[in-house]
Amino acid sequence: MCRHLAYLGPARPLAALVLEPEFGLLRQSYAPRDMRGGGTVNADGFGVGWYPRPGSTARYRGDRPLWADQSFAEVAAVTESGALLAAVRSATVGMPVVSTASAPFTDGHWLFSHNGVVTGWPASVVGLAAELPVTDLLTLDAPTDSALLWALVRHRLRSGEPPAEVLAGVVASVAAAAPGSKLNLLLTDGAEVYATAWRHSLVVRTEPDSVTVGSEPHDEEPGWTPVPEGHLLVGRPGHVHTAPIETAPIETAPITVPTTEPTTEPTEPAEPAASGAPAEHRNGRAGRVRPSRRDHLTDSAEPRGVVERAVAEPGARHRGPRGV
Repeated sequence: MCRHLAYLGPARPLAALVLEPEFGLLRQSYAPRDMRGGGTVNADGFGVGWYPRPGSTARYRGDRPLWADQSFAEVAAVTESGALLAAVRSATVGMPVVSTASAPFTDGHWLFSHNGVVTGWPASVVGLAAELPVTDLLTLDAPTDSALLWALVRHRLRSGEPPAEVLAGVVASVAAAAPGSKLNLLLTDGAEVYATAWRHSLVVRTEPDSVTVGSEPHDEEPGWTPVPEGHLLVGRPGHVHTAPIETAPIETAPITVPTTEPTTEPTEPAEPAASGAPAEHRNGRAGRVRPSRRDHLTDSAEPRGVVERAVAEPGARHRGPRGV
């Protein structure tokens, strides 16, 4: 498994979002609190993507543990952004530990991460992979389940599908092909964040000027709310809503995520469809999102990390406006 995080809000140093929180991604790389049987550490690499200016992403990835990369710590201390997606990796047995296997994966203004595992990899998803252009398969970032999931998501985004439907459709298709898969996907364009909770933990905290989505809370402050199992979340600063992902008809009321105190009574989640259940189709693709009302709020070895595209010069500050 992995741990991931997305933040949209006022510009903050990368270090304040990734390294400094008491239970942030740095702590989650060696002492995660909610892995649900998916390993004990996340030390097989990490990555951080951010927006130094609208429509332009920067990315730093490495194949070493987050705590072992002093170069990233130095970059993170002097680089600010108001939109970020970051992840620490726990590689599935048999998959390579290389920097290109670490999220976030990118294409244009998109950043993407996967927390989980595709069961039966790779045989279970051969049929889905066959739907992709050959060039996409030949240019995967790495021969991993997460890289293939990104290729599936990217292909649908390029075809013009709305991002929320893209994530719901990919989750539904993969869950049908590989039952039991854990498919927490995280996607942002720097303006909105999209995420799925599918057989693993996901939490959200919304404030009037920001939204934070992660695998687990990074501090003990109030306001963190679990995203119900089998749901898709769409958020932007000050706003968030969730809706069930359907692979078969599910009559579950829409969920409104509060923005201050966590709910005191758990909400009954929509269970993912049992294996073998017939998949719904929209425009020939499996999966759909039930509509829900929007909740309107207050409208030290030598490091081997690689910085891609824009990078902060030592001593300089990047002020990254939120995405597109």
